[in-house]
Amino acid sequence: MAKKTSTTRTKRAAGSARRETPAELSRKIARLDRDLMQLINERAKLTVRLAKTADEGVDPRTLTATDLSTLENAVGGSKGPLDEAAVRAIYRELYSGARRLVQPTRVAYLGPAYSYSHQAAIERFGTSVDLTPVASIAAVFEEVNRGHAEYGLVPIENSTDGRIVDTLDMFARNPANICGEVQLRIHHNLLSRCQRGEVTEVYSKPQALSQCRDWLTKHLPFARLVEMTST
Repeated sequence: MAKKTSTTRTKRAAGSARRETPAELSRKIARLDRDLMQLINERAKLTVRLAKTADEGVDPRTLTATDLSTLENAVGGSKGPLDEAAVRAIYRELYSGARRLVQPTRVAYLGPAYSYSHQAAIERFGTSVDLTPVASIAAVFEEVNRGHAEYGLVPIENSTDGRIVDTLDMFARNPANICGEVQLRIHHNLLSRCQRGEVTEVYSKPQALSQCRDWLTKHLPFARLVEMTST
């Protein structure tokens, strides 16, 4: 009898559990959003306070290095379900917005907008900084040397063609230092208004044509390759 009573109570306890309604879940999410907003703004205030201790040895520009350190701690401490890429994207924008409060930052990159260098700049600095495209690798260095930009972002190497000679040459000739790197996966696409077999010319920048040379040789062996300033 005792065993049967215990089994009955267990079944009743399990049956009494109720699934939360969509409205209840939405209210919980709304409360969390309010808490998150308060914490985000509190973090931004602390970042500004940290930057104001520059007289005590903290340079506002070192906040970028501090961000990288805290980002790795945050990613390492995440238990999911968000994956690493999502966590990094969230913190990247937190850092970007906080740095803007401390000191508006201008980043020169090899343009035009939406190029791979632009994507790398967003990956590194977020969208709250002033991202400025320029026409050449030399122009990126010139913007930094003249003080028109706090940072410059240039391609330095790729897994297909190795190091970018123009970039290495500019580092050898200028006082600018490397202060970080971004690894970015490159995907090229062939765009056309005709069938692939009808393509007679392919336009792109030399590096992209070189990176795709095996594919182009196999699939468009008779197409003329025309070099342009950008992809």
